[in-house]
Amino acid sequence: MPRTIRFDRRLEELQFESGSRQYRDIEGFVFHESELARFKAVDLRNALDGAARLYEADETDVYIVEGDIDEFDDEWSPPGPVQISLQDGILVVQIHVITKVEEFNKETLPEVYSSILAPYLARRRATLREIEMTADYHVAPYVWRIDIECNPRNRLVSELYEVGSDAIALLDAAESGELTRETTLELLRAGRADVLIGQPEGPWLDVKSAHYGLDTTHGKIALAQAVARFANAEHGGIVVAGMRGRRIPSGELIHSLCPVPLDGRTLRRYQSALENHLYPPPDLLDIEEFPDGQGQGIVFLHIPPQPEELKPFLVHGAVVDDRIEGAFISIVRRRGEGSIPITAPAIHSTLAAGRALLRRGQLSKESED
Repeated sequence: MPRTIRFDRRLEELQFESGSRQYRDIEGFVFHESELARFKAVDLRNALDGAARLYEADETDVYIVEGDIDEFDDEWSPPGPVQISLQDGILVVQIHVITKVEEFNKETLPEVYSSILAPYLARRRATLREIEMTADYHVAPYVWRIDIECNPRNRLVSELYEVGSDAIALLDAAESGELTRETTLELLRAGRADVLIGQPEGPWLDVKSAHYGLDTTHGKIALAQAVARFANAEHGGIVVAGMRGRRIPSGELIHSLCPVPLDGRTLRRYQSALENHLYPPPDLLDIEEFPDGQGQGIVFLHIPPQPEELKPFLVHGAVVDDRIEGAFISIVRRRGEGSIPITAPAIHSTLAAGRALLRRGQLSKESED
């Protein structure tokens, strides 16, 4: 099978199907972010190894430009925050992170960054290789270089670039508090739920200070409704048990951590409640926990945006006037910080449209016969 990219020793350039790239004065090669999906990571590693052998270099870099590559200048144009390097024969994603924290401790910050990144990198077949400040600055901002070793097998170079970009977004979110559903999930997995304190609950985040009462039908229905609200919403969401909210005039803020008891059955009980009271099962629903080592921790449920053809998600059971109506079906969805039932006309129009499609299909089949 032909390589997607190779190094030509005679011409001293990287060659690929649609062109070539010369070694630059910045001691590396320059590519645009949009080009990376053309190359297999293994092929790039082998090509850079060829260049390293020719130049007798311990490290060979690929600088990745996000703007106009034709305007990139070796001396004056800074590359993007993600680059790819071959270091002693190992393909490494290198990112640069600027931290603006006023109380700066260069001894402890690498440990903080490592704890945040480790769970994310493990899921992306990557490991943290090194964290180092680029220079011994005495005032902010501080620039850190973080090397991430990625397994190149069966991956495109664009996937490695994505690992680096997402790692930057995750660290930026931890410092700035400008969270997304994705970065919030990664911070919960990293055991950094404390970053959420002071953040508002909203269209994709809901917290609860205790477990849902999974020993009661009422609690199981409440859990199913909490998940259904996000499953029926446009952008999905996260439900967290083990954090306390506080009401303010504009809504509700996350006030503090209040760890809930965890045991070997906790996640299974959550799963069982949803299996019995929510239909259809949401796609790619994650139920996870982060223990504190003392028999407590937090439980979080991640509901990704759901395909429209699965909606609406139905909850088997309802609470009417504080009474459990097990034979009822409830349909709820998220709007802002609250939830509203889907209206009877909306339900009827959905069912009617489905019946019409089924009827047309049946009629079409009969006409063919």
